[in-house]
Amino acid sequence: MQSFSMEAFITKFSTSCDKCIIKHFKKSDTITTYIEKRNQICILIEGEADLIRYDLNGNKTIIGHFRKNDVFGETFYPAKTNNELFVLAKKNCSVLFFNYDIIENKCKKRCPIHDELLYNVNSIILGEIIKLNTRIEVLTQKTTRDKLLSYFNILSSQKLVRKITLPLSMTDLADFLSVDRSAMTREFTNLKKEGFILQDGNKITLL
Repeated sequence: MQSFSMEAFITKFSTSCDKCIIKHFKKSDTITTYIEKRNQICILIEGEADLIRYDLNGNKTIIGHFRKNDVFGETFYPAKTNNELFVLAKKNCSVLFFNYDIIENKCKKRCPIHDELLYNVNSIILGEIIKLNTRIEVLTQKTTRDKLLSYFNILSSQKLVRKITLPLSMTDLADFLSVDRSAMTREFTNLKKEGFILQDGNKITLL
């Protein structure tokens, strides 16, 4: 079976189907909010973005971090909540938007890309499911140290390297791990002193 190419799919989809749209966003713009039953799916063509939640007390949590070709949208986060969820552009972004319902309801052109979408929908969605499971794995660790080490090991195993680049700032990393930044900074210091890691800015080497 031919491997699925997200970039090739985006090119064909965006040029052939009238049920998708590409929008451009500047850094700090809100790309989308999560609204129940809208069934919107977004694919990040260029840039980086975060899925952010503020609870009723104004506390911020970064639920997800998206890069080129990543998929997001409320289809992947159906939980009912009173907290605000939105996707914020961390850099200038281009995003392809479409509705999950078009898998069954073809556009007026009846373009063949719908058949390809149906055939490859599992490949499109699988990456997001893996990321959600990865985040659960990190957050279920009991201590700040364990969360950090779990996160480092996941980044390392993704590319099979011992030297990793943190994709988040220290502030955003604390929000992503749902830990106090000061406590996290202390753990960084302890991990370096105890010989678990070397750190050079956002470069981490696992020892």
